[in-house]
Amino acid sequence: MLKRLFNEQRPLMWAGMVSFGLFLLTAVLVFIDPIEILGINRWIKPMKFFVSIAIFLWTMAVYFDALPERRSTFRKLSWAMIVIFIIEMAVIVGQPLRGTTSHFNSSNPFDGALFAAMGIAIAILTLIVAYLTLLFFRSDLSLPPAVAWGLRLGLLVMLLGSIQGGYMASQGAHAVGVADGGAGLPLVNWSTEGGDLRVAHFLGLHGLQAIPIFGLVIDRFQRSGSVALTIGFAAVYAAAFTAVFVQALFGRPLLAIG
Repeated sequence: MLKRLFNEQRPLMWAGMVSFGLFLLTAVLVFIDPIEILGINRWIKPMKFFVSIAIFLWTMAVYFDALPERRSTFRKLSWAMIVIFIIEMAVIVGQPLRGTTSHFNSSNPFDGALFAAMGIAIAILTLIVAYLTLLFFRSDLSLPPAVAWGLRLGLLVMLLGSIQGGYMASQGAHAVGVADGGAGLPLVNWSTEGGDLRVAHFLGLHGLQAIPIFGLVIDRFQRSGSVALTIGFAAVYAAAFTAVFVQALFGRPLLAIG
């Protein structure tokens, strides 16, 4: 399958490889560059985004492989996604190099324009995900039913996470009840003092992988009722996403440490 993906979904697979390579580079920079922004090493955020983008692009390659008859359309969408992430990462890397934040930064017209450009790019990506969600629900997939429903529901939950991300951007901050920055969980930096909208955003976006993987595993070990179990897992996952979102809105941290 990996060989087929590199042949049939070459732009996504190689863009994912580049992003993963940059993740490794920024992971090294975390240890050799001591500069911090808002109390956090300035390479932590680019590092997390590079690995997340690599996983997303590789996941999209798997999704696109499930509908080979849409190859022409998916090739165009692949390049659109790559351009979107180039724009996003240019800001996420460039702003820390300037010694400032990339997200929610409207301190001057230039910084505001960069954040707006990133927001427009991600809004376009959300529309692409919405289109893919509709397409996968309307298409017959030549896959085990549990896996097919895992793909469909994974897209749906990711779409919810993308919309929640838009809400977070509209608030101009990811923290609720406290200022952005400050004490947070290791690596992810989710606030341990107040609500943090990034928790729900993370869960929502990675439903794209978690739900299809559950469908694949359950199909291998429990064919009987596998579709119902996959739908049930997706419902529980969506409930968890909703719960941590509401928790953040009330200004409560996922974990209060210290």
